[in-house]
Amino acid sequence: MHSDTIRPHPARMYDYLLGGKTHYAADRRAAAAVRCVLPHAPAAARHNRSFMRRAVRCLAREHGIRQFLDIGTGIPTPPNLHQVAQREHPEARIVYCDNDPIVLAHARALMNSTDEGVIDYVQADVRDPQAILGHAARTLDFTRPVAVSLVALLHFIPDGDDPHGIVQALLRPLPAGSALILSHGTADLDPRAEAAARIYTASGLTCTLRARPAVAQLLAGLELLDPGLVPTAAWRPDDAAPDDTPPGALSPEQTCVWAGVGIRPENA
Repeated sequence: MHSDTIRPHPARMYDYLLGGKTHYAADRRAAAAVRCVLPHAPAAARHNRSFMRRAVRCLAREHGIRQFLDIGTGIPTPPNLHQVAQREHPEARIVYCDNDPIVLAHARALMNSTDEGVIDYVQADVRDPQAILGHAARTLDFTRPVAVSLVALLHFIPDGDDPHGIVQALLRPLPAGSALILSHGTADLDPRAEAAARIYTASGLTCTLRARPAVAQLLAGLELLDPGLVPTAAWRPDDAAPDDTPPGALSPEQTCVWAGVGIRPENA
């Protein structure tokens, strides 16, 4: 077995929790262990995915954003980001990015653009923002607003790798009106999330759950859209489309994830 499949990978574990089919035994074992300590983890994953779709729809529909950079894309799970954005603006341009070669193998499912739009994919790590931006600049116009999506990603980046600095580096070249879509795991809402994080760590994956003030700092300098930084299930739940409403009701606390969307102001 290839070394990439012996160790669990967050993208494939997430796919398992979402009910997908692109995962290996190591991913299933680790994800099943997470479910044992956090039984609502699959529903929480679906709510996180639904938050991303609502946020993209909001930015496209209400703020006119037509360019998206999705980092930590994961295994394709329809409706994907480009499908949501291009329903609002068929000419929308999207760049996907992930560091798992298995995601690259399935990237063809992400490349089904409208005739008017453009989609690209780059295999890169969020810890190398300059490489990501350099590739994205071939598709996206950095003189016009771009929405950067960092959904359920930064809790896999330890403090020593400076997640705040990564966010700032990604946003620095983008103009006013650009946006950040962010969700981040936390134990604030359900302490059992700490046990889930320890399973990731025991599997060789860094997982740093952060309290709300630390997550808010990742959005520092941006103007937060209502309702601010809230659990995923509480971020504009009434805006869900029929095909992205997660099955099963969860309380906001059970989602174990803070979520927010910020806009870069004119004076930033």
